[in-house]
Amino acid sequence: MTSDNTLPSAHDVVAFWRNAGPERWFAKSDAFDADCIATLAHAHQAAASGRLDHWADTGEGALALLVLLDQFPRNAWRQNPHMLATDGLALAVARRAVEAGFDRQAEASLQRFFYLPFMHSEVLAEQERSVELNATQDANTQHFAVLHRDIVARFGRFPHRNRMLGRTSTPEEQQFLDDGGFAG
Repeated sequence: MTSDNTLPSAHDVVAFWRNAGPERWFAKSDAFDADCIATLAHAHQAAASGRLDHWADTGEGALALLVLLDQFPRNAWRQNPHMLATDGLALAVARRAVEAGFDRQAEASLQRFFYLPFMHSEVLAEQERSVELNATQDANTQHFAVLHRDIVARFGRFPHRNRMLGRTSTPEEQQFLDDGGFAG
């Protein structure tokens, strides 16, 4: 077990993510995934266990928690149910941070990370909130917010998660996937 004083600070987490930049944030890369794991794994565990909840009291801390709880798992555990395990925690942090206005205090390129937990939810109301929040973002980000919302509105969930989560796809979901529907 790692002690809190050997963990990166919230500032360090945000700096790591900022320095990685948009070209690495959403691209599949074994090298970047390994770098994320080496840099953030212990902090993710601390955040998932609630030891870093106090970070949510500041904009930078909330952003760091969102990286650790929402984005890091998607790099560390691709196509493993664990990648979704802290989504609920991330959504709670995002709700609180948006309510506090921390998203509007963040630099433009990092604001989207306050909104991604809404986009990752399989709850239609959260998807509607995602579309609303992402309206302030670039056209590509807004496109993905609408796409995610439309999938959840149509199916009530993300069909591309079914196999990973051991869910049985409906015939309509399977046809959507077979036709090249969104894969995450």
